[in-house]
Amino acid sequence: MTTKPKASKFRVRRSGTTAGQPAAARPVPPPGAAQAGAGALSASVASAASAASAAADSATVKPTAADEPVIIKEPAAAQSGNAKPGKPSTNLDDIRKEGLTGRQLRLARRIAQKNNLAATSDFDAVRQLRLKGIDPFQRANMLELVVQPNKAQPTGSPPAPGGVQLPQTVPVGKISLPAQELSPAERRNREIKQIQRDIARRRRRRLLLLGARLAFFVMLPTLLAGYYFYSVATPMYAAKSEFLVLKADSAGSGGGLGGLLSGTQFATSQDSIAVQSYLQSKEAMLRLDREIGFKSHFTQEWIDPIQRLNDNPTNEEAYKTYSRHVKIGYDPTEGVVRMEVTAADPQISAEFSRKLISYAQEKVNQLSVQKRSDQVGDAETALEMAEEKRRNAQETLVRLQQRGTVLDPEGVIMSLRSQISTFELQRQEKELELAALLDNTRPNQAKVDGARADIARLNSLIQRLNDRMIDASAGENSLASLTVQIQMAQADLATRDLMLQSALQQVEQTRMEANRQVRYLTTAVEPVPSEEATYPRRFENTILAFLIFSGIYLMCSLTASILREQVSS
Repeated sequence: MTTKPKASKFRVRRSGTTAGQPAAARPVPPPGAAQAGAGALSASVASAASAASAAADSATVKPTAADEPVIIKEPAAAQSGNAKPGKPSTNLDDIRKEGLTGRQLRLARRIAQKNNLAATSDFDAVRQLRLKGIDPFQRANMLELVVQPNKAQPTGSPPAPGGVQLPQTVPVGKISLPAQELSPAERRNREIKQIQRDIARRRRRRLLLLGARLAFFVMLPTLLAGYYFYSVATPMYAAKSEFLVLKADSAGSGGGLGGLLSGTQFATSQDSIAVQSYLQSKEAMLRLDREIGFKSHFTQEWIDPIQRLNDNPTNEEAYKTYSRHVKIGYDPTEGVVRMEVTAADPQISAEFSRKLISYAQEKVNQLSVQKRSDQVGDAETALEMAEEKRRNAQETLVRLQQRGTVLDPEGVIMSLRSQISTFELQRQEKELELAALLDNTRPNQAKVDGARADIARLNSLIQRLNDRMIDASAGENSLASLTVQIQMAQADLATRDLMLQSALQQVEQTRMEANRQVRYLTTAVEPVPSEEATYPRRFENTILAFLIFSGIYLMCSLTASILREQVSS
């Protein structure tokens, strides 16, 4: 085990001369000192550096006697001749075995810090300096740490090597302390502060960018919108009105669900919706333009450019303006149609509203007239068909009656049947009378002959009647077939009579129903010209513009952030 050699002590003796004595008057060191090795020279330079730092801490240095010769001794390793000739080693193990003193290691660390080398230890500092081609124990390198530039030299000129360095005063407020390595806690605190400053700087930059984007995409458009609403927009006057579409009857006009809803606002909801659609249509706009001049009113030069129409606007452009200035709403719970018409002049807006109400009234009348005419027309058509069919049935019956020799064949047949029945009864009486006469032992021959003659005559008469009946019932033109045809024609006639009666009742009922279902328009609120401008609503519209622009910016920002996150992932 090798022991670490100790550096020899040295003293600096000062003579009685002053600091300003020339170098020639100073004593020359002994010859033995000139033969000192690199180790002793490094130790002397290190002690000189510590002496210089101690001198820097004091405000002034008093002049002393001239220095005596400096005696520098070599380290034990150098005196024994164990130093390796050639290039110094760059291995950490070899550097540790060189036996460097603590002052030499501190000197190497300071030179490494001066050359901006990140050394993990003092031996690593020596190794890195040697790898860079710098010998930390050379006299020039050591003197660079000790010698300070002479104030007598010009500013910026390199210091003269080996020049005389006189004591210097320390500037007020300047602290010259030897460099020392920071502890891990201090280094961590410094790094944390640096990260915090970086985070704060980036946060300020992001806040500035956010403020710039908000100012450009939100505040600037809001200011432009507010300027338009407060200074440029032409005031518009609104005329409000309300009207209802009602039926003629109030309740009980029919059965079922229609009867239940006949007295409510739901009975006229379809007509009210139809009127609303008509007033919001292009047809109503064209009619209003023909009668009053809707396009000419909104093409005036004193209206602002956004609300003004061109000189010769198309129907589509005029209809867009019409849709913005004519607002119609239907309330199904109350059955009221509310209309708001805006124009640049209050009288014109009221006139527009009155004209549109008259158009709606005509439309309601047309709807009810069409409905009534359709219902009554269908009923009258059914009545005409019933009358025609009854007339045809009656003509068929008359033709059948005119075909035979008798008008009532059925009556003739019934008469023949009644006669035959009567004569058969008489024959039976005569037969009974003859039987009674024959029951006598000595009957009256005259009476018997008379009874037999009566029976023969009755049989002959009954036979003739039967033959007549047979002749009337046989063949196509017999009384029986004719009777059947007449009966069918009479039944058809009776049916047509019933249908004709039902058609007459239906016509009367339809007329009454049509009279009950008449729709008419009644105006609940008449349009009145406004004295103050209704639009634009400056504050509300400005706030609305701000909210709209903010929402658009927020949506775009969220979309961009989501896309950026997806792309980065």
